Amino acid sequence: MDPVIIVGAGPVGLTLALALARQEVPSVVLDETGGKDEPRPARTVVLREDTAALLERLTTVRAGALGLRWSGWRSQRRRQVVGEIAFAAGDPAPLHVEQHVLTAALRAAADAEPLIEVALDSRLDSLEQERSGVTAHTRGPRGTWWRGSHLVGCDGPRSTVRKLMDIRFPGRTAVERHAVATLRVELPWEGSALLHRMPPWRSSGHPSTEVSARPLPDSTWRLDWLLPASKDLITPEFMVSNVRKTLAGWTGGAVPAYDLVDTGVHAVHHRLARRWRSGRVFLAGDAAHLLGALGTQGLDEGLRDADNLAWKLAVAWHHGAHEALLDSYQAERRAVVAARLRAADQLLPVLRGGGGLRGYIPGASRNHDTLMTDGHLGRGALGEPGAYAASPLAPRYLEGEIPVDTEPGAPVTDVRVTAEDGSFVRLRDRLGRGALLVVLIAPGTGVWDRKHWMSAGVMPRLAAAVTALPHRAELLVAESYPGAPAHSVLLIRPDGHLVTALSGVRPADLYAAGEAALGGAVPLEDALKEEAEAGSGAR
Repeated sequence: MDPVIIVGAGPVGLTLALALARQEVPSVVLDETGGKDEPRPARTVVLREDTAALLERLTTVRAGALGLRWSGWRSQRRRQVVGEIAFAAGDPAPLHVEQHVLTAALRAAADAEPLIEVALDSRLDSLEQERSGVTAHTRGPRGTWWRGSHLVGCDGPRSTVRKLMDIRFPGRTAVERHAVATLRVELPWEGSALLHRMPPWRSSGHPSTEVSARPLPDSTWRLDWLLPASKDLITPEFMVSNVRKTLAGWTGGAVPAYDLVDTGVHAVHHRLARRWRSGRVFLAGDAAHLLGALGTQGLDEGLRDADNLAWKLAVAWHHGAHEALLDSYQAERRAVVAARLRAADQLLPVLRGGGGLRGYIPGASRNHDTLMTDGHLGRGALGEPGAYAASPLAPRYLEGEIPVDTEPGAPVTDVRVTAEDGSFVRLRDRLGRGALLVVLIAPGTGVWDRKHWMSAGVMPRLAAAVTALPHRAELLVAESYPGAPAHSVLLIRPDGHLVTALSGVRPADLYAAGEAALGGAVPLEDALKEEAEAGSGAR
């Protein structure tokens, strides 16, 4: 069968290729560059716990080796610290990485994967699709035709794929603009990120109302100054003045020794493609959405796009057309990103609008700092991983469904589990392999050898039910899971989102949930009709 064609060799495109390879699906990555990414220390990304773990699984490189996990977070207003968080070892601290370092790690992993072909100097200029596949043409030294089962545009804000498919990309331009500088310097809060609002050294020549400092390895920092709405040219003199006044303000007057490594201007746009799927063609990452105001990170969402789409394409590639499953990619991911954009757009006037509510609500400034912290740390409406509560893949009418601390459709909590070979692993390590995960909550099993309890209690019946599922599944056992009672059973999608939690071993419910997760759920109106007909027949 033809490989999946991926247009764009940035972090999202390479992540998608690696995620497909992990599920034994070949891909061709069309890279319009020569394969070398220019080092730009002022261009960095912040990864949350789930996306950092995804990259660890795909590259086998420990995420902490790529960048720096923050040791803490400080929120400051004028001269007062209004919030401070310390991250202990094992806490889900944000990971700050230079983007060219991240891309290089993904490239190295892709180069070592036989199922991935990276075609350098290959710029897409046309594509055609029919019922059996997609044909793409590239120009350049390797100008040729490529044949694929599906095609995914991961080719950034100016996506050629999006334009060729005539998909609109409405939204707002330059909702925020930042001056950015990366420098080596010793700051008083080593390893801890800072958001400083209304710094006291502001003046007509230094008008920024907000500056953030994000640490990188080797005493390197990225500083971002929020710029006024005007589009004045940012000169080198302005940047140097910003750096010196900011460092002097943070260190008590004297400018510490520093080495200015790189500078730039970063404009944040908010846009959302009307469609993320057109037949066998999909959009992901910046080709599908742009966001990033109030400390949020667009790459996080792009990596989640790749994780969501990879297992669905793998099912279609191995087992044939699953239209409802493929349609769910747009339904799930677009809804999550749209909600994130709505939240940011609603909060921007409040958080950036001068006096606003602060003049009327006591403590509003502190609440604003909390909202800003959520965006930077990946929490709340602005930052936490999205849940697919209204997913078309959600099962309906399961008699044995019970509530746990994870809502259906939300990412599961990472816990220690016993794998089928008897080894202890993290639940997150079993994700992305193309299999559904079935987790039995069985307190006490961790102290016994697996051979003693695999044939006892409910295990034989559950193992038989797992074997009968409509898709390959892996049976795991956990000592505990937040909010889950003993002997409950969790069904988890390959991308780590909870399908359902069941009270005990219920083969019929488990099968129905597994079928729904693959796009085979009975539509709600049909189910209601069937229920009504059954009721009238009984009478």
